[in-house]
Amino acid sequence: MTDQAVLDFLATRRSHSPKVLTAPVPTRDQLESLLDLAARSPDHGALAPWRFIVVEKTAMARLADLAEERARALGRDADDIVKARGQFDRGNLAVVVVESPVVSEKVPPREQTLSAGAVCLSLVNAALASGWGAGWVTGWVSFDRGFVEQGLGLGADEEVAGIVHIGSYASAPVERQRPDVKGITTWQSA
Repeated sequence: MTDQAVLDFLATRRSHSPKVLTAPVPTRDQLESLLDLAARSPDHGALAPWRFIVVEKTAMARLADLAEERARALGRDADDIVKARGQFDRGNLAVVVVESPVVSEKVPPREQTLSAGAVCLSLVNAALASGWGAGWVTGWVSFDRGFVEQGLGLGADEEVAGIVHIGSYASAPVERQRPDVKGITTWQSA
């Protein structure tokens, strides 16, 4: 059975830059539904090697200040400071998808990393399909241990897979150039 509406959505889906997302944002119930959909991502062994941190508007200023503080402590340039603060200064709602590995003899860490990435894409797609704007970003703050441990409470073995901003938008994002699938595809018949 083919659902043409789903195929049409996938053929035209386009993430939004967090820079253009505004209020209103999903309610808690709406966001929980989106998180339920994202959690249906491929997960070998049903380990759920990821978790969610919902960053609401009231927490954004604290994270923006911490991003600037970390940038200055690390000697980063002015552009890095502006960029690091920016996603939090402008943000209204974000979900941090945290890769939280599980010790497993059957499921190697790489598969758990891929599962966390699948959750990020599933969350973006669930938000877009629900009529919200959404964009998956990272940036240097996502990989800075001081920022993620102090600002987000990550454990030593955890990493940020992505920060998914969700909100309203005024206009559809511009289409971008897509890969030449024929040029990057090899067929093996025997």
